[in-house]
Amino acid sequence: MNHLNRLLILPVFFALTACSTVYYSGLEKIGIPKRDVMVYRVEKARDTQEETKEQFKSALAQFTAVTNFKGGDLEATYNQLNDEYEASVAKAEEVRERIEDIEDVSEALFAEWETEITQYSSANLKHSSQQKLDATRKHYRQLVSSMKSAEVKIAPILTVFKDQVMFLKHNLNARAIASLKGELGSIQSDVSALIDSMEKSIDEANAFINTMENK
Repeated sequence: MNHLNRLLILPVFFALTACSTVYYSGLEKIGIPKRDVMVYRVEKARDTQEETKEQFKSALAQFTAVTNFKGGDLEATYNQLNDEYEASVAKAEEVRERIEDIEDVSEALFAEWETEITQYSSANLKHSSQQKLDATRKHYRQLVSSMKSAEVKIAPILTVFKDQVMFLKHNLNARAIASLKGELGSIQSDVSALIDSMEKSIDEANAFINTMENK
């Protein structure tokens, strides 16, 4: 099975089966090793972070628009802001799940790798494989650390968004708009920090994928 076909099959299997040893074994029987699964999941996590970054930019833009409200249908404006908040919550959950998926397959991959190293009869090959494992694990840890560093910045932003959206829901008036204005500077700063962190994580993911595909 060529590389393209494997990539086309991966989403189908991921949608149908939970994470387990049997699951990974099943994939390997049709020519999809854990290594390919790991690269695929890192790619998906990277893409999700890119989407999440854009979602929070959109949410911030809507939040800013509400603070500049000059008249019209305030309830409709609230609904737009609430939609942005809910979309941001959904993306935050997706980011968390993507990281968990990477951690799951990496645990299986590294355990298998360690077991196979003990099976070498050649000391040179054993040493070489151990070095590659150590380097891959180190790079992997950098990747996950970067992803989690970005993820942890999401919750505080969502907390403020939720408070302001709920307050606006029950107070569709100038007082609620003033409340949003009071939080705007802080949210702008937090979203900017989140975007910077996600961009670094995306770069780390690209570097990891490149390393895995060229080993």
